[in-house]
This record gives sequence, structure tokens and C-alpha cells, in this order.
Amino acid sequence: MVLTRSKQPRKQRLRLFNAPLHVRQKLMTAPLSPELRAKMGIKRLPVRKGDTVRIVRGDWKGHEGKVVRVSLKKMRIYVEGATMKRADGTPRYYPIHPSNVMIIKLDLSDKRRLEIIERRREVQEKFLEKKEKEKVEKPSTPESSETQPKEG
Repeated sequence: MVLTRSKQPRKQRLRLFNAPLHVRQKLMTAPLSPELRAKMGIKRLPVRKGDTVRIVRGDWKGHEGKVVRVSLKKMRIYVEGATMKRADGTPRYYPIHPSNVMIIKLDLSDKRRLEIIERRREVQEKFLEKKEKEKVEKPSTPESSETQPKEG
């Protein structure tokens, strides 16, 4: 998703930090596990509260748990079991960026989310069909220099 046309990092960061919530929601996507990917027919979805995720990067690598909270303001998710202790000893959830997790189980209690998944699956299937059709129509041909005799 393009927030700005500029190549300057400062402008890219500015647009990211000042992005509205509906744009931030789209940036909170995580890849699906290979099993879910095959079952659902899509590659990634925005993380929601109730999804089960596996952390694949950072200090909590390999940990699995349910998403307890999603913070669009901080662009972080909070996973059950990934906690650290405060100075007074009380535990708090460790903030994790959604790009560092893989969704292993979806919370499908929302009808709207099922509609989104179905819509994205249809688009993906059409794209794959179009790609296959192009591959069949354009078979690999030998280069023109090989078929013509050289003069001289």
C-alpha cells in the first residue's frame, strides 16, 4: 500500500505515523500459515483480536497464543503469554508488530470477515486463471537469431 510517492524516508515515516485508522488497519496484516493458506486460498489477512498466531521473529520467536489486543495507534498486537514484568513486578503484554507473526488459526465468528475472505479468494482465483491462460497462449519460442542463418 502506497502512502506517498516520495522516496524520502522522512516523508514516508511522516505519512505512516499520521495515517488514518482505516489505512492503519490495512497495514496490520500478517501472513497465513501454509495450512490456512491452502484452505482459504489467500496469503494474508489483517490480524484481529481472537486470532491465534505464532511469533516468527524477535525475542518471542516460536511462541503461540491468542491475540488479546490490537492497537492501531501503536501499530502493535498483544499476544497471550508474551508478557514481561514491570518494575513493580506486575506483568504486561509485550507489543509485537504484525509482520513478525503468522496467523495459524482464524477467528471466524464475524460474518463480515467471512465475506472479505471469500471476496479475496475469488480475486486470487481469477488472477491465477489469467496467469495460466497467458502461459498457455505464449509458449516458449526459440530466439530469432537461432532460426535465421548468419551471413558473412
